[in-house]
Amino acid sequence: MTAFSEEMRLDGRAVTLVIAIQQDAPVVLYWGPRIDTTVTAAMLQTLATRDVAPSSPSQDAVVALTPMPGAGFPGRPGIGVDRAGVDWAVNAVVTAMTQETGSITIESVDTAHGIALTHRLRLSPDDDVLIASTTLRNIGSESLAVASLVAPVIPLPDSATRLTAFEGRWSGEFQTVAIDRPPGLWMRENRRGRTSHDSFPGLIAHDAGTTERHGDAYGFHLGWSGNHRIHVETLPDGRAHVAMEALYLPGEIRLEPGETLSTPDLYASATADGLTVLSRGFHKFLRRRPEHDRLRIRPRPVHYNTWEAVYFDHDPAVLMQMADRAAAIGAERFVLDDGWFLGRRHDRAGLGDWSVDPAIYPEGLAPLIAHVEAAGMEFGLWVEPEMVSIDSDLYRAHPDWAMATPPAPPRPFRSQLVLDFGRAEVRDHIHTQIGALLADHRICYLKWDMNSDLNQPGGVDGRAAADAHVRGVYEVLDRLRVEHPQIEIESCASGGGRADYAILSRTDRIWTSDSNDALDRLSIQRGFSHFFPAELMGSHVGPATCHITGRRLTMATRVQTAFFGHMGMELDLRDLDEAAFADLAAGIALHKEYRGLIHAGDHLRLDPRPGVDAFGIVTADRGEALFSYTCVEERRAAHPARLRLAGLDPDGQYAMRSIWPRATEATTVSGDALMRAGWQPPRLHPGTGVILHLVRA
Repeated sequence: MTAFSEEMRLDGRAVTLVIAIQQDAPVVLYWGPRIDTTVTAAMLQTLATRDVAPSSPSQDAVVALTPMPGAGFPGRPGIGVDRAGVDWAVNAVVTAMTQETGSITIESVDTAHGIALTHRLRLSPDDDVLIASTTLRNIGSESLAVASLVAPVIPLPDSATRLTAFEGRWSGEFQTVAIDRPPGLWMRENRRGRTSHDSFPGLIAHDAGTTERHGDAYGFHLGWSGNHRIHVETLPDGRAHVAMEALYLPGEIRLEPGETLSTPDLYASATADGLTVLSRGFHKFLRRRPEHDRLRIRPRPVHYNTWEAVYFDHDPAVLMQMADRAAAIGAERFVLDDGWFLGRRHDRAGLGDWSVDPAIYPEGLAPLIAHVEAAGMEFGLWVEPEMVSIDSDLYRAHPDWAMATPPAPPRPFRSQLVLDFGRAEVRDHIHTQIGALLADHRICYLKWDMNSDLNQPGGVDGRAAADAHVRGVYEVLDRLRVEHPQIEIESCASGGGRADYAILSRTDRIWTSDSNDALDRLSIQRGFSHFFPAELMGSHVGPATCHITGRRLTMATRVQTAFFGHMGMELDLRDLDEAAFADLAAGIALHKEYRGLIHAGDHLRLDPRPGVDAFGIVTADRGEALFSYTCVEERRAAHPARLRLAGLDPDGQYAMRSIWPRATEATTVSGDALMRAGWQPPRLHPGTGVILHLVRA
């Protein structure tokens, strides 16, 4: 352990963080691609010395890890607190700064206002992802109202003039939008109560010329599954920084004397080698987590999900037939989706009554589970524990358990309301119900869905309850994971509405989108890949005509898109003719052959071309690769442009062949030629594609 010092440094595999004390506050002097160990904080401070500008303070207030309103900071403060209108002008002073292998802890105190701050920064020498958090402690004698508290603030270099943010909608998540970094404040807020479809808590700042393989890039993600705020501020003096935080509703957070509040973890990485390498750092970080070990024990099972096949029309005999078809086509896990529990014949009733409906399953789920297992598959089950239907026994018994903002009338989604997981009795009830299901049945997988925003996030006491709800969900999931460690859990929120690193510490898969339209999925999955690897991305072969978009696509295209995630199927297998059945079976068999590469290799997004989606997966030693090429739109030229591959060994000779939708003979080509001259794609109709396989000789 290193004692209190005026400067400290953390080095990851390819990134460096340098912290120093300036004006009694902790400041990031450098965050970015790794710099030589001979570079000192004194050098960095000398290089950053500026003249006094006209009509400006004689000394600019620093951009501290928590910019403080009492220190004269001219931008948006990193902390907003008060005690009945006073004690708001926080100006904490560093009192302790310690370093251990891979971590720095900084203590700061403002005795005048009864505030203490702790900043924790962790960076493993083997990783490229910084984990940073801020903890506020009330050391005063009266309660403290907290309006805002940001995770540690990270400065941006002058060259990072572009921002890539994430937007979208239901069935169209993880869409990227790039803008010039504006002067002043750029801010995005999410008040959905879950991560949301339209404002994923991620951001990439980069140079104007940065591409997938070249240029500086800085990535940021807030590991939090609820309301959040992201802002990038460029001060009038030119300094810029990124801040992320959980967004608190009025009166939601109040600390009594001695109580603490910690921000969600901020995850940050940086590179000088383009956007794909930035993503690779996040992927490797997730794969190194202890939670990821359970996913490496065996190959990720291919799913069959019943939702778009039967919806609420459950018939055990039909489902057993479907299970036989699913097993014959190559499925390894059978997931019974919505419609199995009490009174659930449509989406307007039943949520909250988590017992098997005897009207449909007179012998319970045991015969179906036994049939699924006899067919060689695991059994999984869909649940939506955070919701309650107005037409349910639970709501009739406990209407006060639902979130509400009286006297305003309830505004249900799909005739359902959100249970207040901030209440212990609600958490205990749901934990008991779901725990009983897991104890009484051989269930290997839970699809945990959450189909409503917290549009009226109030508790029975009249106080805002969004933050407590998220923490309550975490608690229930944590309890279930301890009691049933063998269970895999999927985070689904009407698609990708709850996708973040905090929920991933409790779950094993993200349902990326409710849309199974293979062409729409390409952009959704491309956006998802900026922060998440393929084995965490649920991706299914849907019906020939997508139920959401109405677009009709070939089986080959639907297989190709689902091939590169945690693959599954979600269609009525009774509708498949002999040729379609054979094609799907062949696609699943091919996925099983290559899923070890897909779920462990390096993901390479190729620089976008108009009307084309292309990416690759390459082994760490560059000895084997898969590349996906899809024609999305009609091309203008008679032939498509050549595609330069990436991530190969330039000195290697590769046997290259097409493996989907048709296998071809291999040709031998050098890695250098493939990356510099490029590969000539065939003429393809829109909505069709090809998968290439390369093996270094």
